Amino acid sequence: MGEPSHEGNSATAGAHDGRRYLIVVKGYPRVSETFVAQEILGLQEAGLNLEIVSLRRPYDAITQPIHDQIHAPVLYLPESFREAPRRILNAIFSTLRKEGFWRALRLFVRDIRRDGTRDRWLRFAQALVLAAERPVADGAYIYAHFAHTPASVARYAAAVLGVPFSISAHAKDIWTSPDWELAEKLVDARWTVTCTQVGLERLRRLAPDAVVHLCYHGLDLDRFGVRAAPRPPRDGNDPEDPVRILSVGRAVPKKGYDTILAALAALPSDLNWRFEHIGRGPELARLKAEADGLGLGRCITWSGQQGQEEVLKALRRADLFVLASQAGADSDRDGLPNVLLEASSQRLTSVATAFSAIPELIEDNVTGCLVPTGDAEALSAALERCARDPDMRARLGAAAELRVRTAFDARPGIARLVKLLET
Repeated sequence: MGEPSHEGNSATAGAHDGRRYLIVVKGYPRVSETFVAQEILGLQEAGLNLEIVSLRRPYDAITQPIHDQIHAPVLYLPESFREAPRRILNAIFSTLRKEGFWRALRLFVRDIRRDGTRDRWLRFAQALVLAAERPVADGAYIYAHFAHTPASVARYAAAVLGVPFSISAHAKDIWTSPDWELAEKLVDARWTVTCTQVGLERLRRLAPDAVVHLCYHGLDLDRFGVRAAPRPPRDGNDPEDPVRILSVGRAVPKKGYDTILAALAALPSDLNWRFEHIGRGPELARLKAEADGLGLGRCITWSGQQGQEEVLKALRRADLFVLASQAGADSDRDGLPNVLLEASSQRLTSVATAFSAIPELIEDNVTGCLVPTGDAEALSAALERCARDPDMRARLGAAAELRVRTAFDARPGIARLVKLLET
């Protein structure tokens, strides 16, 4: 068999409960999932003995500074049957001797009867590779970030190894996973945490007997320090100093960028503004063409994917943040977008949709402005109102910062998670 892909330093020192924690993620590192890296770093700093297990290799061209601080080794599982057939076959022969193999096989057969996709077969194969290459002792614990494919691998591998597993559920995984599958994972897991109240309510409805906790992942407020200088009082009257509007997010339907472009096109001609978008995604080229068709090209800067330091600089130079989250055609949706926390931490007023968990952070006309989803006219009116009134932006931004710094500090959530993992 070929050498398994195993990268990173040997282990995290100073584990204070003796357990080895295998953290299963879909891909690592990922620029768009800094909240996952933030949590892993917090667990590392708490002294837990960690290893990251990734279903995919990284595809982002850049990483975030936080990834350089994480010293946990990374085990990359095969991404397809074609990639590593000998590795998968060796895993099958190795785990066949384990009593837990048959326990996991029963789970898999029950699942495959309802979902016979190739992806399901791959998740079982990945779980066998994990179990074969990490034949952990009884003190091990498997913890999956996201309740869809990572939790499938974690569940099967935990069954093979006879160890507990837990789940961190977030957004897409909560709303696009089949109800039957999600409910069964929740019941089988020792516990599940989720990062929004709206997510908690859905999971508890699906599996009333499961143990599910609310645990906001929050922000590392040391990383997002206070913006010291007040913002210039731009009001859109000066064409040489237009109001700066920012949005950060992937170019995918659930982010609502069609609505944002329509709202920008509806702004009055006497309001001077510039819009910057940071992010990548499959719809970026189409959105650029749409903006040009609306005559907005000269007012928009498409900055592409940026690291966290560059995003922070953009948040500090902007006057207004906008995000129009909505449900995608496949029911995919945001929970509480981390970028709204980041914007609020910089005393930046956000105009967003009253959708999913966003109202858990933003209260209309108190810590920001909320509009209905898909309503370009309402979004345009809110943007205009905020753009013309720097005093209102200052008031809402200050309240938003206070909300983040008092209710969304990452440290209490990390402490609670450590306690759950050590139980």
